[in-house]
Amino acid sequence: MQIWNTSGKKQRELSKLLNEWAIHILGKYKNKKLSSSIYLSEAEPFLEQYGKRSPENMALIGSAGNFVKAEDFMAIVEEGQDEEGDLVKEQEQAPMSPTNVVKDTIPKREGLIVFFPGIPGCAKSALCKEILKASGDLGDDRPVHSLMGDLIKGKYWQKVAEECRKRPYSVMLADKNAPNVEVWDQIQNISRSTGATAVPVVPQSEGTDSNPFSLDALAVFIFRVLHRENHPGNLDKASPNAGFVLLMFYHLYDGMNRKEFENALLSSFGALVNMPLLKPDRSPLPNELESILEEGINLYNLHHSRHGRLESTKGTYVKEWAKWEKRLRETLFAHTDYLTSIQVPFEIAVKQVLEQLKAILKHEYKTPGSDKRPGTTVFSAISLPVGDILNLLQTVALENPDVEGFLKDKRFEESLTRAHVTLAHKRSHGLAAVCSYAQFLNREVPVEITALLFSDKLAALEARIGSIDGERIKSLNGWPHITLWTAQGAPPKEANTLPQLHSEGKATRIEISPPITISGPLEFH
Repeated sequence: MQIWNTSGKKQRELSKLLNEWAIHILGKYKNKKLSSSIYLSEAEPFLEQYGKRSPENMALIGSAGNFVKAEDFMAIVEEGQDEEGDLVKEQEQAPMSPTNVVKDTIPKREGLIVFFPGIPGCAKSALCKEILKASGDLGDDRPVHSLMGDLIKGKYWQKVAEECRKRPYSVMLADKNAPNVEVWDQIQNISRSTGATAVPVVPQSEGTDSNPFSLDALAVFIFRVLHRENHPGNLDKASPNAGFVLLMFYHLYDGMNRKEFENALLSSFGALVNMPLLKPDRSPLPNELESILEEGINLYNLHHSRHGRLESTKGTYVKEWAKWEKRLRETLFAHTDYLTSIQVPFEIAVKQVLEQLKAILKHEYKTPGSDKRPGTTVFSAISLPVGDILNLLQTVALENPDVEGFLKDKRFEESLTRAHVTLAHKRSHGLAAVCSYAQFLNREVPVEITALLFSDKLAALEARIGSIDGERIKSLNGWPHITLWTAQGAPPKEANTLPQLHSEGKATRIEISPPITISGPLEFH
């Protein structure tokens, strides 16, 4: 490392890695001679696990295991830059010439996994067929492949992972319902291990208070299933317990309303494709349909509480299920015109899904309620009006000569272009932590400014974050603050050290009493 002029920091990181490797491999093989395949069997898995422990580890080991994402890597190697963009740089780079502009896309060295948190009857298989036929319309020359869950023997998601490794640059359509967090975790693991981006496609629905899918959506799903013939998964018009199976899937989503469901997906995957399902101007669900579905849900709850996952053809309620299945079919078919009329035409749904997938492949997709593209979010923060911050500083300066003297030559009105309180940063806390604030996106948050801290190189306002709907918004930053100024050569992240500098007598702290409250929206940057 000395011969190669490796930096001291990098030497320490590598030494830590190599020490852990030595402990691992010696503990397992003692002094035995290692085989030539040891890299694949031992070193690569070790490096992969080591990398997962922190973004810094990922950056250190590079692409071992092929799971390091470029966005995470760049967030680390660019450390020290003012990537939060609040402060004007001393020297601005000349703009790139038009010939140097690179189109912002998912790199073609990465694959895309399209998966479906849905319910049987949501038309995912039909959609996959249309995407395969229209792969040229995605505006991308990556090959598109589909794996239908009903045709795969063995562990489906393991097979998806194998195919993604075989075809790392392709678009993989995972044609299987992915209904819960356990499955989503598997998909995230596949995404990490293969370097692919995973994107959920979900049927649009307003949902209920406790389920992301409304009763009219459920009615349409069952109606579609009962019109199938010769389905590979044997869930079609010939299935005696089709209604029960659909209720079982519906039950898997219980406990989440639509907003919570979408936020969970966004926080895990950073993007969401909505597949149009029902017309927004449709008539309300007829009473007969609502009653038969609610009766089935109540019966399912009774059955589930007594028998767990036992099939409806067994157990205490066999007769009740048989009667309900018969009346369900009669009721649905009696409302054929209604159930057909409320659906968005399939070709329109396909077109909109293709447009969204195309946008994701080009990184032109915007997260719902945000102007951020998946993969470009670096931190979440509460943005505050710069004018209010400047007025606050003027007020404090009038009351304190030390502050007035400090501010005199700083020209904050020119250097402070934006102001915010960071809640979570991808480099420090991970992308999932950043996206965990999605449920509060664009909501106004009150922030109390409690003190001004400054040294000869740094200045920041101490912040106390308020609540939204009674829930206090917590920053993962150890010291919530608003960076105001850094001297040339001092990176903005150094503002975090101001409390420590104050305790050492190297910085000044001016308390603002009573605190001044400034509000601003919670945003992704």
